Amino acid sequence: MAKKKTKFMCNDCGYESAKWMGRCPGCGNWNTMVEEVEVVSKGPRGAFQHSSSTTQKAVPLINVETMEESRIVTDMGELNRVLGGGIVQGSLVLIGGDPGIGKSTLLLQVSALLSNKGQRVLYMSGEESVRQTKLRAERLGVKSEELFIYSETNLEFLNNTIEEVQPKFVVVDSIQTVHHPEVTSAPGSVSQVRECTAELMRIAKTKNIAIFLVGHVTKEGQIAGPRILEHMVDTVLYFEGERHHNHRILRSQKNRFGSTNEIAIFEMLQGGLKEVLNPSEMFLQERSQGAPGSTIVASMEGTRPILVEIQSLVTPTSFNYPKRMATGVDQNRVQLLMAVLEKRMGMMLQAQDAYIKVAGGVKLDEPAIDLAVLTSIVSSFKDQAVRGTDVFIGEVGLTGEVRRVSRIEQRVQEAAKLGFKRAFIPASNIGGWDFPEGIQVVGVDTIGESLRGCFNDI
Repeated sequence: MAKKKTKFMCNDCGYESAKWMGRCPGCGNWNTMVEEVEVVSKGPRGAFQHSSSTTQKAVPLINVETMEESRIVTDMGELNRVLGGGIVQGSLVLIGGDPGIGKSTLLLQVSALLSNKGQRVLYMSGEESVRQTKLRAERLGVKSEELFIYSETNLEFLNNTIEEVQPKFVVVDSIQTVHHPEVTSAPGSVSQVRECTAELMRIAKTKNIAIFLVGHVTKEGQIAGPRILEHMVDTVLYFEGERHHNHRILRSQKNRFGSTNEIAIFEMLQGGLKEVLNPSEMFLQERSQGAPGSTIVASMEGTRPILVEIQSLVTPTSFNYPKRMATGVDQNRVQLLMAVLEKRMGMMLQAQDAYIKVAGGVKLDEPAIDLAVLTSIVSSFKDQAVRGTDVFIGEVGLTGEVRRVSRIEQRVQEAAKLGFKRAFIPASNIGGWDFPEGIQVVGVDTIGESLRGCFNDI
């Protein structure tokens, strides 16, 4: 006998309450509590159902045998890098991103690559008809007898189709459109998303099927639905990019089977997404030589060094409070570096507006970019360009010292490979490794030493 249970849940954080409230006590947001009418049955329903014969027993850690996860290696090396070496069988992967960024395109291309290798793939779309998906597949040049297209939103019908097709790889586009028939709330609600994800997790684990879920994002850039959605899945990937740039970045936020520091870079073309094997060359191809305010930094994204241009524009202000704007870097970090310049180098920047940007739409958040940002600000302030063949690497402290950074050898090697002739690095990073040929490595202890090596009047 089933009965109805009414409760109120927050759309942002999933907080549950027996009564409606204007402000959510969990996240503090207003007007996010919505009514959920859930049908509760006496029979058990959940991600896993156990009996006395299947219940696990506690065992000593040293007696547990381990083995390598069985992975499906695709022909898309960038995706393999982010996933930790390939798609783990039986894993549940969530991909989020802005509308139109290319999530469906990426997964349809991956489905085609897997099906061409003999892997049976089921692509379930709850937002497009079979004919619309076919048109997109023709535009991407996707043709395979092992790729099955299915348009449905009912989770029970999807489960029956999986039993019939017996795929090794399933795509659900998107999780917000799928509904569980035993839950009476609307598709996309907190209860529906939680129950559907739990059922898909059961299918992935019991049938050893790799399932990819497409998730919508909110205006703040977070995946819509309860936060428990990200905790339930094995891997969370974010597909980032700007509509005005062709490149897209696939970034790992959570990965139970690999590192979360790796990124994959693609270029959006007419025929779909194309892997970018040398992102440094792509980011620097439009760089203007000899322009004040332009510097190059060697940043690390996981195990991959990427050379990116940092641009600064420092101009006198006509207001009492100077303006500080930053795109691609933390604005608070920029203000900190400008304060260090004022205190340690005596540069009067209180009456200057400062605009800092990472060219190409990339976001950098590691401390090793400090020296490049600081040098870029000084270059624009003094209206003097640094050498176009210089690269700057180092973290800057509040006392003006240049501090050690990680993976310095890979950074300098990448700069030498692209033709840079001089690299300013922390002096504490010199020693224990061989410098690449064709590049001069300059070790500096303070920002004053670095700036005096670039500008004559400091």
